[in-house]
Amino acid sequence: MNADALTAPAPAAAGPRLTSLSHGGGCGCKIAPGVLSEILRNTNKMPVPPQLLVGLDTADDAAVYQLTDDIAVIATTDFFMPIVDDPYQSGRIAATNAISDVYAMGGTPIFALALVGMPISVLSTEVIGKILEGGESVCREAGIPIAGGHTIDSVEAIYGLVALGVVHPKKIKRNSDAQVGDQLILGKPLGVGVMSAALKKGQLPEAGYKQMIAVTTKLNTPGPDLAALAGVHALTDVTGFGLAGHALEMARGAQADVAIDWARVPLLPGVRELAAQGAVTGASGRNWEGYGAQVDLPPDFSATDRALLTDPQTSGGLLVSCAPSAVAEVLAVFARHGFGAATQIGEIVPGGRGRLTLR
Repeated sequence: MNADALTAPAPAAAGPRLTSLSHGGGCGCKIAPGVLSEILRNTNKMPVPPQLLVGLDTADDAAVYQLTDDIAVIATTDFFMPIVDDPYQSGRIAATNAISDVYAMGGTPIFALALVGMPISVLSTEVIGKILEGGESVCREAGIPIAGGHTIDSVEAIYGLVALGVVHPKKIKRNSDAQVGDQLILGKPLGVGVMSAALKKGQLPEAGYKQMIAVTTKLNTPGPDLAALAGVHALTDVTGFGLAGHALEMARGAQADVAIDWARVPLLPGVRELAAQGAVTGASGRNWEGYGAQVDLPPDFSATDRALLTDPQTSGGLLVSCAPSAVAEVLAVFARHGFGAATQIGEIVPGGRGRLTLR
């Protein structure tokens, strides 16, 4: 894409800034983990057929249902309010984020359905059309059609996809199958939530905006190739619950603990400074309230670092749990797909408490 298309655009003359219509943005709109657990406490009481290989029990990225000995279908959905004001880029970000869950299960996307809720008395049909056009462009990049969808008139601008994919039943990568001794590799740098907060406050420089668009619209295409590696045991993508939240999901699934070497965790340029200046989302604090009691921090771990640890990522990177012998292969797959920032950041350690320790 032309670099000029990535500069922060002026608000459209036909209507308000998209972010001004959002009480939250991107995956920062997620219900806080503690509240969500309470809501879902009594909801999983339906009978589960044996063909449902991945369901509600492990808080995984998508549902997986086996159709034949060789084919399982992956189904997921994601939608949210805008984190940028450019309608085209907003659609691209939302679509990239939704399709990511198929890749995070080790699958290949096959088609999508659009979920569209728009304040039609506030936004012009041109602006709404640009959001949908952005989503369609990402689907074309992923090699899939948008085959249908649903629209409603809503108070806030909401856009996302139902994404469908396929995977061989023996190559599904759950978030719960990590093993003690596994190494953790993160595919994208952190800091999207901080950048979105800075953008909303008018504090994000043009270079930061370009970085934000580039990372949030980069499809997590390494997923199927990573799933094909025998040494890869678990996969997830880091989104609204932040690195800490998704690492804790891996720890609980493995009935082990996770240790992260914080100095090794890749960050987007400038986000530490932005966070120190107060560009932090409300979701970051809600995340900490939801799971902070399960995290052990060093005595000198700063409030800024904690904000980055819990920073909600929109269209975040894949988090891979693999055998030590597979680290080089995993990094090579990421490099082949253009993920040069992929970094080994920690490991699965004995403990059985489902805790996260920062080192």
